[in-house]
Amino acid sequence: MSAAASPSTVAEYLEHLPEDRRAMVEAIRRAINRRLPKGYEEGIQYGMIGWFVPHSRHPAGYHCDPRQPVPFAGLGNWKHHVGIHLFCTYVDPAHHEWFRTAWTATGAPLDMGKGCVRVKRLEDVPLDVLAECVRRVPVKTFLERYEAIVPSSGRRASKTAKSTKKSPARATTTSPAKKIASGRASGRSAGAARGRTGTGAGVRRRTSKK
Repeated sequence: MSAAASPSTVAEYLEHLPEDRRAMVEAIRRAINRRLPKGYEEGIQYGMIGWFVPHSRHPAGYHCDPRQPVPFAGLGNWKHHVGIHLFCTYVDPAHHEWFRTAWTATGAPLDMGKGCVRVKRLEDVPLDVLAECVRRVPVKTFLERYEAIVPSSGRRASKTAKSTKKSPARATTTSPAKKIASGRASGRSAGAARGRTGTGAGVRRRTSKK
């Protein structure tokens, strides 16, 4: 199933997956939900299964698109792999290193960028490590780490959006990691300019019952 299909619920997303990929995605999803800290919600975000901090907890929303809640993790089926998007490791270098070390210590191969793990077989996924990865990051801790790296320009945009009504966000396939990297670049450009002058589709969700 491609992100372009724009499912509106997790059940719908799973229903349209090929049988072999469905079993894999469901197993990874169960591992994450088993240890997901209280306060996160699950739904469809950026065309895939996502876990995020709801606006009720963080009204400013995601700094790249305040209409979206702040993403915590994502799970998507792609043509050649299943992607496990761990925004919770992207915002925290120490947690990122812990995760890499714990995963590779199991002997499983690791194909990972800044925040996305690409896997092709369920047997190559140490589910206990993945579950522990999310368990170690309660909402309060995650938001502190997120706010610490958000460009100042992004924070200002989020505060402005809180007082402005907007239509639901349209679906997009751009990953949270790429979006925040773009935000950083924009922040640096804005800073340089000041120096020279002297001056997804709407999210459907399920609250964690943990």
